[in-house]
Amino acid sequence: MKHVDSHCATFQLALEVLGKPWCALILNSLQGGPFRFTEIRDRTRGPADKMLSGRLKELEARGLVLRRVAAGPPVRVTYELTESGRSFGDVAQAIERWGRGLKPARVRQKKRRRAP
Repeated sequence: MKHVDSHCATFQLALEVLGKPWCALILNSLQGGPFRFTEIRDRTRGPADKMLSGRLKELEARGLVLRRVAAGPPVRVTYELTESGRSFGDVAQAIERWGRGLKPARVRQKKRRRAP
């Protein structure tokens, strides 16, 4: 496996995006899109509308999400991942695999704290 330099600008940029609350969840929920705002809100089950709207704008500005407006009435706005955004699917799977390995360690640590 290739070593990743944690001081590398691209590594830090990726962490900057994923470190913001809700960004990873939003990117993951958009897999298989496009989706309307309310569908994204329902799929993420968490961020307030203002937060979700702000994060979608940030992800759009970074070229990870594409916002499409279809003329109405009613006007229909959908969001979908760009090619760069879709590549997050592989990252999400890797994080999930890594997280499965962390879960038992966290449980063991809690048990040790409770023991006298």
